[in-house]
Amino acid sequence: MSAPVTIYTKATCPYCLNAKKLFDRLGVRYDEIPVDGNPALREEIRERYRWPTVPVIVIGDRMVGGFDDVSQLERTGELAKLLAAET
Repeated sequence: MSAPVTIYTKATCPYCLNAKKLFDRLGVRYDEIPVDGNPALREEIRERYRWPTVPVIVIGDRMVGGFDDVSQLERTGELAKLLAAET
């Protein structure tokens, strides 16, 4: 069993699209939560994770950052470890 992945996205965000493509390529299922048109949700995410932009990527109960951060985790092999952890 792998840790659940949640990606908060906006439709016009190229980094969001790249993050989804990365997880699709890896065969990792994720829950996508669009924040378009929902300023209250956007503010909640900003306050909860202290992250000002999308995507906001959460693996298990850990916010790992955005697309650049997840790409770096993949390159170093840390992403596979996070995904393998059961939460």
